[in-house]
Amino acid sequence: MATSEPVTGSEYIAHHLRHMASSQQHGLFDISVIHLDSLFFSLLTGFLVLLGLWLVARHVTTGVPGRLQAFIEMIVELIDEQAKALVSGDRRYAAPLALTVFCWVTLMNAIDLIPVDAFPRLAGMLGMAKLRPLPTADLNVPLGMALGVFVLSLYYGIKIKGLFEFLKELFVAPFGRAHMSWNPLSWIGALLLALANFGLNIIEYFAKTFSMGMRLYGNMYAGELLFFLIALLGGSFTVLGIALHLFTGSIWAIFHVLIVLLQAFIFMMLTLVYIGQAQESHAAH
Repeated sequence: MATSEPVTGSEYIAHHLRHMASSQQHGLFDISVIHLDSLFFSLLTGFLVLLGLWLVARHVTTGVPGRLQAFIEMIVELIDEQAKALVSGDRRYAAPLALTVFCWVTLMNAIDLIPVDAFPRLAGMLGMAKLRPLPTADLNVPLGMALGVFVLSLYYGIKIKGLFEFLKELFVAPFGRAHMSWNPLSWIGALLLALANFGLNIIEYFAKTFSMGMRLYGNMYAGELLFFLIALLGGSFTVLGIALHLFTGSIWAIFHVLIVLLQAFIFMMLTLVYIGQAQESHAAH
């Protein structure tokens, strides 16, 4: 529901989009500013995921499993099958990573299903003027997670291939390498081809990381805005407005459950894809 204060719809939405930050942001990009609310809720959900998985693993039974254990085992089997299909070689690290990512992103996304005024009102009671609880609607969080996946893909790529082979692929894939001879023009051609390969690889790494974070952020930000607009219908205090608020809110919440799970699944799949691609050899011989 909308707040009882006499504010316009745009003011209401703008208020809910403000973060509890360490300082005022100057410009579009300010590395000195920390969104404390995004940091708190992302760490809280991460802790709850690890705690929940640990408790389930601690109480695993070999007999007939309980409902929670059976549910977790179903998710583990699903993710393990995806890891087998996308990651070659040793998958002992990939499947647990994908499971953690899926559960973590799902729980963070699920915060959007809580009424939009619940956390801001609680924050107001505690003397905090601003609070935005949905971490994945803050661009910093999805891009930060995507950057983490990028770093992991580099790490495992270097670990499996070796540093020399990894660096070699940056300059010889995907176009291959030129055949060098005593002709100086062949050296220039080889150098230009190597630079083209290196530039394309850098662009690919940047594009994959950026699109991975933007995909999750864009979907969750749009869903959050729709919940704000639906909340404004209830703030009209008319029979029609309240009826539309309840009807559209219920329909969108049910549909948004699918978005919450789908975006977590896509982020998990991209994590496996990028780590799997980092282990594959693309060097032309």
